[in-house]
Amino acid sequence: MNKDNQHSVSFVSFIAVTAVAVLLISLKYCILYVVTILSAVWLIINYWNFLVRVWQTLPRDAILIKDYSTYFIKIRIWNLLGCDTYAKIFKRNVEKHPNKIAFKHEGSTWRYIEVEEFSNQIANYFKEQGFKRGDIVALYMESCPEYVCIWLGLSKIGVIVALINNNLRADTLAHSIKVSNCSAVIIGKEQINALVEVINTTTDDKLNDLFTKSNVYIKNYIDDTTSSINTPISKAINLDYELKEISKSAPVKDISEGSSKDQMLYIYTSGTTGMPKAAIMTQSRAIYMAMGAKHIAGITEHDVVYTPLPLYHTAGGILGVSNVLLGGSTCVIRSKFSASNYWTDCRKYECTVAQYIGEMCRYCLASPPSDADNTHQVRLILGNGLRPQIWNDFITRFNIKKVAEFYGATEGNANMVNTTNKVGAVGFIPFIGEPFYPVWLIRVDPDTNEPIRGENNLCIKCQVGEPGLLVGTIRKTTENSFSGYVEKSASEKKIIKDVFCKGDKVFNSGDVLVRDELNFFYFKDRTGDTFRWKGENVSTSEVEAAISNIVKLKDCLVYGVEVPNTEGKAGMVAIVDETSDLDLDKLSAGINKSLPAYARPLFLRVVKTPVSLTGTFKMKKNDVQNDGFDLTKVADDPLYFNEGRKFVPLTQELHDSIVNGEKRL
Repeated sequence: MNKDNQHSVSFVSFIAVTAVAVLLISLKYCILYVVTILSAVWLIINYWNFLVRVWQTLPRDAILIKDYSTYFIKIRIWNLLGCDTYAKIFKRNVEKHPNKIAFKHEGSTWRYIEVEEFSNQIANYFKEQGFKRGDIVALYMESCPEYVCIWLGLSKIGVIVALINNNLRADTLAHSIKVSNCSAVIIGKEQINALVEVINTTTDDKLNDLFTKSNVYIKNYIDDTTSSINTPISKAINLDYELKEISKSAPVKDISEGSSKDQMLYIYTSGTTGMPKAAIMTQSRAIYMAMGAKHIAGITEHDVVYTPLPLYHTAGGILGVSNVLLGGSTCVIRSKFSASNYWTDCRKYECTVAQYIGEMCRYCLASPPSDADNTHQVRLILGNGLRPQIWNDFITRFNIKKVAEFYGATEGNANMVNTTNKVGAVGFIPFIGEPFYPVWLIRVDPDTNEPIRGENNLCIKCQVGEPGLLVGTIRKTTENSFSGYVEKSASEKKIIKDVFCKGDKVFNSGDVLVRDELNFFYFKDRTGDTFRWKGENVSTSEVEAAISNIVKLKDCLVYGVEVPNTEGKAGMVAIVDETSDLDLDKLSAGINKSLPAYARPLFLRVVKTPVSLTGTFKMKKNDVQNDGFDLTKVADDPLYFNEGRKFVPLTQELHDSIVNGEKRL
């Protein structure tokens, strides 16, 4: 065979081999294509509804994931640069704009450099007094810029600050100071009398030892020109006088030794159902919480944030003021919330963001109309507790473009936010982010409040539309950790073990929520507040919302009371009626129209005098629930019984017939 023929055979052979190879590859990929198509068809058939929901929520979820990633990356960059504490991050903001207004407060202004220098004085003074890293100081003052500067300054030398509710008195105040294990107390002049009462009545050796030594510092006293203070508090120290000659330079070495793992604050629970508990707030936890709210809500350094919230709680004291300390914004602080001045303040200070909590929105809505209602510049309100029943009325009257309603607990790891203006939702979890954000609803027994477990003795996740206990899986990562309370026994009570697998642990929020098919979550009730009547679960929060609308947004509280020889608990409502204009006939008609029979309260207490509220503007349930419908305990307030079509006075005769079982309920 000549060379040409050899080349021809070789070429043909090459073409043949290539053709076979292409055919085999094509067949192989054809099979892959077929497998892919069949898999897609199978997914569509079996997960059609899920895929539709993912598609519907993709824009919403993509925005949240982008915002979350932005602040997550920003914090990581800060950590790489060594900025892992409030003091270090705030220093960067001071260097960026030292003369920018940081805080406005009832006529006074504080520039960034002034906040830095005053907090440095606090740090240097208490360091000179022998306070060291890990020591604890209780702070008991009205909300003001100095309040923030004091805890910021103490954090610079590693001192933990226990933020005491400035409304507390007597035993509750003594309890809060005692459980903090503090070695000193800083108070404002407005709190002198309250502390004197505790000093004069306490028999606790630990507190007596604290108060009889030079451990009480008074801020904003009448006179800062002398060290002497004319108060009944023995050896009290005039802090303003002491600070006059203290250096304004930063304690650089102490700040550099600070770590993201340091405990920074003790923030107390509201105490609606018992004594307040001190939750531990670390540097990293506060930073993640504050930066998350800031970025997800869309707050920038150009915003002016209105904070009429108490600074001893997380919403105002962390989320509010951190827009300054971490975010470079300006914050307007009001010492005490005023519904009539809320929008007037916002207009006066040109606020673009405003905070709310608890019942503030209802109080604002119940206030008389004003020119300031819609002539302000607020584009965003941020908070929690905006009830769905008044949501649309609120944003319409006050011309609010965006609501950032969030859910969370100071000590918890199950937090979320609703930035979509979805009425009533407290937050949502992206479908594509569920595996990375371990927050779940589990079934719980409404009578015992204990999780319901399946055959494998593990907890059962709730389906769409099924109310359940909100829990957050505890992990070692900062965003999923659980620092707990100062009292370790209280921390253990908030942990559920062996939930989804043996050995795992979750944080028990104590709240019952429900989610819809788009993964929006809605608050239902506190686990301890739900009660059973006539075989049905009664949500106190839902009944309260309905009755509040009927009685023109008056304060009301719903709870279950035990009736002898009766299964479950009967509903009872306490309504605050200081103006004596409660229409009982209208109330009865409204209840019958808006609530099912089992949810209608059988007993009514009309409270004629102002009631004590928590710092989050909630009525204290224990105060009235313990009284029940006992005529001997409720001597000053009228009690009524729901006869079905009307409320009638609860006489002794009627009371006895109910207790003896003669009266059918």
